[in-house]
Amino acid sequence: MKTYDVVPGLEFDEKVDLEKSPAWFLDATHSVPPWTPMFGWFWVNFCRHGMQYGAEKLSLPTVKGWDWRFKDGGGYLTLILVTDEKERKEREVKFKRAIRPFIDDYDKLWGGYVNEMLDHYGRLKSCDIDTAGNGELLANFEDTINVCRRMWEIHMYMMYGVYTGFILFENTCKDTLGIDDTHPTFHDLLRGFDNKVFEVDRELWRFSKKAGEMGIADIILNSKSEDVLSELGRNDAGSKWLEELQVLLDEDGWRMQRMAEINLPTWVEDPTSAIASVKFFLKQGGDFDLDAEREKQVQKRDEATKEVLAKVPEDQKGWFTTLLGLAQKTGIFSEEHNHYLDLYTHALMRRSCLGIGKRLAKADVIDDPEDIFFLIPDEVRASTLVPDGFNLRHIVDKRREDWKGWCKKENPPAILKEGFTMDEAMGVLVQSNDPIALKVVVGSMPVPKPELNADLYGICGSGGTSEGIARVVMEETQLDEIQEGEILVAVSTSPSWTPIFGLLNGVVVDRGASLSHSAIVSREYGIPCVINVFEGTAKIKTGQRIKVDGDNGVVYILDK
Repeated sequence: MKTYDVVPGLEFDEKVDLEKSPAWFLDATHSVPPWTPMFGWFWVNFCRHGMQYGAEKLSLPTVKGWDWRFKDGGGYLTLILVTDEKERKEREVKFKRAIRPFIDDYDKLWGGYVNEMLDHYGRLKSCDIDTAGNGELLANFEDTINVCRRMWEIHMYMMYGVYTGFILFENTCKDTLGIDDTHPTFHDLLRGFDNKVFEVDRELWRFSKKAGEMGIADIILNSKSEDVLSELGRNDAGSKWLEELQVLLDEDGWRMQRMAEINLPTWVEDPTSAIASVKFFLKQGGDFDLDAEREKQVQKRDEATKEVLAKVPEDQKGWFTTLLGLAQKTGIFSEEHNHYLDLYTHALMRRSCLGIGKRLAKADVIDDPEDIFFLIPDEVRASTLVPDGFNLRHIVDKRREDWKGWCKKENPPAILKEGFTMDEAMGVLVQSNDPIALKVVVGSMPVPKPELNADLYGICGSGGTSEGIARVVMEETQLDEIQEGEILVAVSTSPSWTPIFGLLNGVVVDRGASLSHSAIVSREYGIPCVINVFEGTAKIKTGQRIKVDGDNGVVYILDK
C-alpha cells in the first residue's frame, strides 16, 4: 500500500486486474466528474459490497454482483459471472423463491426498509456535531460507515430484485409482443406513477405559490443564486418564508445537487439549491404541471395495458400481469431509492465528515474542514480521538493535487485487456443479464443508422420528437440558466434536477439507460429523451438549434 492510496486494496492494478477480468467499465453515471478521495473510498468499498450482497441474497442465476476498482477518481467495475451451468440451474431454483417477496408485496418490503433507514438516520442526526466530544464524533463517524454499508445492502437487494423483474418483463414482451424497452408502447405501460421525489417537488411548487402570495416572487426571480438568501433575509416576508422552507428541508432536504459526492452543501446547510427549484416553478407559473401530465400518462398506460393484454395468450396473462405489476415499480423505486438511500446517506456522511473536519482544523491537523474530503477513514481514525501532534497537510495536498489532475482529463469508458474488443466486452454484459449494468449504469451501445444521417446516435429513453435551443449543462450551478422550451444536454441528470424538466422540450445525455433518472423523468413529463449519445456535451454548443428524435434515438444539430 502506498501512502496516498485512496482505496487500499481496491486501486486499479492493470497487470493484476486485467488478468482477473478482460474488461472494466467506467461508472460514468456516478463518477464523472471524478470523486474526491473520501467519497471514492465509501463508494468503491460499499457499493461493491452491496452488489455482491444483493446478488447472493437473491441467488441471481447469471451473476454474483460486481467487483470494483478505483482509478483516477473513477469507479471501474466488472461483473462476476456464474459460468458453471450446474451452478446456474441451482441458483435459478433459489432465485424463484427469493424473488417472491417482491412479487407478493413490494410495498410492504420497500416500506419496511425505508422505515429501517429513517431510524438509522434519526440516530446519526441525534449527535450534535458542534458540541460532541472527539470520542462521540468518532463514534458517529464509525456509525455512519456502518449505516452506509447497510444502505448499500438494502439498495442492491432491492434494486436487483425490482430491476430483474423489469428484465423478465421485457423478455416476456419480446417473446409475446415483439417489443423491448425502447418501444413507445413499452414506455406507456410504465408511465404515470407518483413517488417521493415528485412529492418533494410538489412541496417546492407550493412554496413558489406561497412566494407569490407573500409578495417575494420577484426577489427570487431577479436575484442571482449567490445573493438570493441575503436578499430574502432583508425582507420580513422573505425571512418568514425562509423559516417555513427550512422546516420542509429539515425533513426532506437531506440531499445535494450531485447525487454521488459529498463535497457540495446539502439543502439543509444551504437552501440555495432548493430555492433554485422554486425559481423554476415560478418561471413556469400555473399549476404543478406534473399532476396534469400524470393524468395523460395514466390514460396512456390504461390504453396500452388494454391493448397488449388483448394480444397476450390467455394461458400467459396471469404471469404477464404479475411481471407488469413489478416492472411498474421500477420507476417509483428508481426515484425513491435516490431520496431515501443514496442522497440521504451521502448527506449524513458529509455531516459526520465535516463535524470531524472542523475539529481537526481547530486542532491544526488540517487547514480547512473540507480538507477532510481528501482523507480516508483510517487517517480519520488515527487523528480524531487525540489530534495532538498530527499534521495531515502533506496527504491532503498530495491528494488534492491528484484530484485536480483527474478533473482535467477524461477517464476512458472502459479498460480492456490487449486483444479484447469493446464488442466482446458488451457481449459479456449481455451474457450476464445483469439488470443494473444493462438498464442503469452502462446501458445498450448505440447502433449507427446511416440512413437517418444523424449527428449523434444514442438509445431511446423516452419517445417523441422535438426541436429547440440547446442548453449544455456541465454542472449543477448552470441549471439556473435554463429557459423554457430549451433542450437539456448533459452528461447525466439526478433527482435534484427534476423540477427543470417542466421547462424542457427534450433531453440529451451522454450516458444513461432505460432506468436512469433522465429517461424515467422524461417519460413522466412526456418529453423526448435520447440517452447514451456519449459525445453530446462535446459536439453540441449552448445556443445551437437541435432536433431530438426519441423514437429513433438520434439527435440532429440544425445550426452548424
